[in-house]
Amino acid sequence: MGESWTGEDRVTFNLTATVEATTPNYYADQIEYFGRHISRRDHVIICLHTHNDRGTAVAATEFGLMAGADRVEGCIFGNGERTGNVDIANLALNLYTQGISPLLDFSNIRSVIETVTSCNGLPVHPRHPYAGELVFTAFSGSHQDAIKKGFEAHAKRQKNGETQYWDIPYLPIDPADIGCAYEAIIRVNSQSGKGGIAYIVKQALGLDMPKKMQISFYQVIQAIADREAKEMTIEDIITAFQHTYKFGGAKSSERISLHSFVISDIQSTNLEQVVNGNVEEHSINGKRFDGTLLVEGVPRVVRGDGNGLLSALLDALKNDLGIDLDVREYSEHSIGEGTNVKAASYVELVEGPNREDATVSTTGFWGVGVDSDTISSGLHAVISAVNRVIGNLPPPKLKLDFAVNVKPNPVDIHCGD
Repeated sequence: MGESWTGEDRVTFNLTATVEATTPNYYADQIEYFGRHISRRDHVIICLHTHNDRGTAVAATEFGLMAGADRVEGCIFGNGERTGNVDIANLALNLYTQGISPLLDFSNIRSVIETVTSCNGLPVHPRHPYAGELVFTAFSGSHQDAIKKGFEAHAKRQKNGETQYWDIPYLPIDPADIGCAYEAIIRVNSQSGKGGIAYIVKQALGLDMPKKMQISFYQVIQAIADREAKEMTIEDIITAFQHTYKFGGAKSSERISLHSFVISDIQSTNLEQVVNGNVEEHSINGKRFDGTLLVEGVPRVVRGDGNGLLSALLDALKNDLGIDLDVREYSEHSIGEGTNVKAASYVELVEGPNREDATVSTTGFWGVGVDSDTISSGLHAVISAVNRVIGNLPPPKLKLDFAVNVKPNPVDIHCGD
């Protein structure tokens, strides 16, 4: 090209794809050719102006920048003629994800959306890149599970003080970087999985359910979603959790609740042990549960013995209410830190004696309890599971005609929630 330009200021050459007629790589080849053959390249600003007729305006512009362009013309959210110009927001945030500052501020993209839509009256599609209300939302069960694990790994790296790089599956950028909240990252419908539901429960209530309990509660949510044929909101899921496990605000619906109790050490004697042909007495250390339950709102004093706290409570339920259950699984973890720390306990109960054939296939009933005292949290978890077991059994099945026993010694009583 000739040496006709003699000015000292830089001149802008606007290289347009007014109608996108070919592939992005071909457009980039043209930009590269122009940049290599124009004279006095340091005095030239190569400007890109792409349209979206083929739906590849963003790709063509990115290729053009890699081919040496200096400037881009476009419209926010692509609102231009016909199919629109290149979407400046999409392009800028693509650059951001690759570690390149676009020199544009989209830290509050919601306010940008409100301004643009109020000016031109054109809505932003729910699945528009970065700007749509669903772009950071996962409905698929496998996606939800990957996001949940990604956040857990991210939190672990933060706790260990490791260098932080955003590395969460299915989330190309941190939603917070563009002013979006985390509440809608995982949403649940009939196609969702247990991982997403467990994530919502953990975020809302701080409860990290065991995997088997996740499966059990997932079935509850799936049944609701199928029956009502709708997307389950966070409020729907938390309400279902509280109702299912009589947790938090739903405790008033408990048929059986723990009012107060005393735990004491006991020694029992087993006369059936034979040593060298002789019957000998053998002492076994155990626990005794003396407590008051509210059964259908009526106080009921119960007593039971067992080799541990939970088994002693279950023995009391069997003796006084005819509810015969055994623990199959138990786990716990802490919630919070410092003086505000609490214990969360999870228990799975199975009906009948704890036989060897009480395998995984045997129906289990999960319960959850939270308390500042680890003993109380475990006992509340048992009562939660018991309420699941008895369901809608009629009162006679609970031996409600029995008289109230003598109250336990009030010394060292642990009060329930």
